[in-house]
Amino acid sequence: MNEKNIPKIYRRRFIPDEKILLKDDIIIEINDDIIITKWEVIKKRSDFSHGISCYFLNENIKVSKFIDNNENILYWYCDIIDWEYDAEDNAYVFNDLLIDVIVYENGFVKVVDIGEISTALEKGYINTELVKKALNTVDSLLNIVYDGKFDIYKKYISDI
Repeated sequence: MNEKNIPKIYRRRFIPDEKILLKDDIIIEINDDIIITKWEVIKKRSDFSHGISCYFLNENIKVSKFIDNNENILYWYCDIIDWEYDAEDNAYVFNDLLIDVIVYENGFVKVVDIGEISTALEKGYINTELVKKALNTVDSLLNIVYDGKFDIYKKYISDI
């Protein structure tokens, strides 16, 4: 993939309302099913500094490995997403559907930001179809995690 053909990646949040070009993310692999990126934090943090993400385009999930300064995996962060591709601009826009699932190395699972999806719907930031998509996606993801099959996602980026 030459530099001209490398697509742009945007992250869009509904709360707060922002669309950010992830200009420093490095695309490692891209095909019709996945996009794998390496990235540094946008704003300096003390708990982690960088990571690797895999966007599962057909499943509306982005799984990220969060890594600290000592190269330790802190946890796997799963964003529930919706996305669009703009061929004219050669750009992907990944919409964060607010609900996130965090999977720790010890197997502990935490679901966060569920209330935000209700707020976003109430304020008209998202529609009912996106709420349904988010809820169905998080349900499928949690079933995979609880069935001990989360490795189907981790395997794409665990050795990078």
